Amino acid sequence: MAFPSAPFALWSVSLLTVLFTAAVHSNTSFEDDPLQPMTSDETVPVGGTVTLTCRVAESDNSSLQWSNTAQQTLYFGEKRALRDNRIQLYRSTSTELSITISEVQLSDEGEYTCSIFTMPVRTARATVTVLGVPGKPQISGFEHAVKEGEKVTLTCTSTGSKPPATLHWYKGDQLLKGGPQVVETVDGNPTYNVSSELTLEVSASEDNTLITCAVNHPSLSPGDKRSEQALRVLYSPNVMIHPESTLPREGEKFSLRCVGNGNPEPTIYTWDKKDGGLPLQAKPDGAVLHFSMLNKSDNGVYVCHADNGIGSSEGEYTLLVQGTYLTHEAKGSDDAPDADTAIINAEGGHSGAEDKKEYFI
Repeated sequence: MAFPSAPFALWSVSLLTVLFTAAVHSNTSFEDDPLQPMTSDETVPVGGTVTLTCRVAESDNSSLQWSNTAQQTLYFGEKRALRDNRIQLYRSTSTELSITISEVQLSDEGEYTCSIFTMPVRTARATVTVLGVPGKPQISGFEHAVKEGEKVTLTCTSTGSKPPATLHWYKGDQLLKGGPQVVETVDGNPTYNVSSELTLEVSASEDNTLITCAVNHPSLSPGDKRSEQALRVLYSPNVMIHPESTLPREGEKFSLRCVGNGNPEPTIYTWDKKDGGLPLQAKPDGAVLHFSMLNKSDNGVYVCHADNGIGSSEGEYTLLVQGTYLTHEAKGSDDAPDADTAIINAEGGHSGAEDKKEYFI
């Protein structure tokens, strides 16, 4: 990374050696000593750019200098001393020397020194902390769909973080409590690998629910790095029967459709009738029960059984066939002696008013 310094850099390093025994390294403020350099510690993620700024309150025309963690001179005033194109001059005045380091690496971490060549030499130090950016989390442990009521254990892993990242689990927007986080060091590397486990007992309602593992780290904005895993849950069908018409009438065609909401979808349907077998005119065809012509004798409770290999469930429907609908003008009930039901609509309570009657027969 380092190349031979230019002649002026060698001169400045030699001068530093001569004067170093008298150098001032205090945190003296501007008010106490206007020639004392002032710096600040910086934190930067790997691959980012950091700016190192050194200022003095007053100038006595002495030059400011930045040195790296190995005490190699980077800049002496406006003059570059180290041939590293990642390091560039940002600003140089009589009271300030600022440089930038781009494409920061983990090896750039450490203590940098700003010096001003007064008598004695005054210095200030700035610590650069380099954050190892964690990799996108990977979720493992869910290769196949599981049956409702069973438990599944997911493992989330993220590599390359410094300091160690923190992992969080979510079900939808709900924060979940995972197991203890495991932190592992990496040989020959100052970064860490972190992992966390989550155990869930799944239910049918959680089919296709997204489980998310998110990384929390000072080098990232919230939500920058996360991974999702959709749960796939196998469950018995929930059976409902839907009639072709809400008002089945005698003499008409009719059908009942069995709908089994399960995972997987049901493939086997069977029909029967409580308190007796299916009527002769009722023909089952998979999920549908067809009636070629309704009769009042078809009244009763029909049951559909649906099986999807995971389990079997049933649904019921009560069929009540309505008689043929007629409207009959009558003075009394004798006008419709065979009516099963008579619904009388009087046109008010006036004397001599003619009654209207409707019949289902």
